[in-house]
Amino acid sequence: MSAKQKKSRFNQIPSGWNAAFTVLLLLISLFMLMPLALVIIVSFSSENSIALRGYSFVPLEWTLQGYEYLAKIGDQVLASYRITIIHTALGTAMSLFVMTMYAYVIAQKNFVMRKFFTWMLFFTMLFSGGLVPHYIMNVRYLHIDDSLWIFLLPSLASAYNVIILRTFISTTIPDTLFEAARIDGAHHFRIYFSIVLPLFKAGIATIALFNVVGRWNDWFTGMLYIKNPALIPIQTMLKNIQDNIEFLKQNAEVAGTPDGLQLLNNLPDQNLRMACTVIVIVPILCAYPFFQRYFVQGLTVGSVKG
Repeated sequence: MSAKQKKSRFNQIPSGWNAAFTVLLLLISLFMLMPLALVIIVSFSSENSIALRGYSFVPLEWTLQGYEYLAKIGDQVLASYRITIIHTALGTAMSLFVMTMYAYVIAQKNFVMRKFFTWMLFFTMLFSGGLVPHYIMNVRYLHIDDSLWIFLLPSLASAYNVIILRTFISTTIPDTLFEAARIDGAHHFRIYFSIVLPLFKAGIATIALFNVVGRWNDWFTGMLYIKNPALIPIQTMLKNIQDNIEFLKQNAEVAGTPDGLQLLNNLPDQNLRMACTVIVIVPILCAYPFFQRYFVQGLTVGSVKG
């Protein structure tokens, strides 16, 4: 038997073990999907069913009360979805452009100020001004509160993501390729757009996924800076709905009146929370498959070679 055949046999998994691993992975996948299925089922369960059985896969009564409550404020939901999609897509594109350029610069070994700019980047990971200086800077000096820019500019660059992108460039693109491009007369912008961006799509897709999820789930920025209803993101809007319902349920003066009791009886609670969760996670679930191939490849390269 040749060495090539021995190596091939060594790398192969017996059919029995292959079937066992397949069954095991299927079971793990089902266990991972069970919480998502439970959230969807509870969003269609009535409040009485939740009170009697708790979170159950087989509710006593099905209802659309949570979704009907959201449909009553459909205009605000659509406006919040629109602003969230805009700042998630635009913010991710702007962040990737800035961070990939910064990563390209500090990945150049012949750049004199490379260590200085890398140290400055790392320094921001250790020390932060905190929330109060951040708020004063955005509101008093930059005047970007209650505008779309508050979602874009403060989160334009992440030191951690820049370091990951720098590692991708250093490990996937050889220095000889940069030297050959410079010998042919290519300037830095030509190298960046024609060589760097096409060759490390895995790194860009990985950071893009992190950025999309982080921006989509951001509710704190909207709560802190936004007053215009047309600019309230979907996460902040849903949190405000849940806080208002919680306030009404805990307010003794409202609950003590006949109108208050009728209002509380008509207000959904747990199924509304789950309905809010469903309408928030569906877009991310739809977007994730587009990033999955690059995401797995990117994490592998970054962890092994970084």
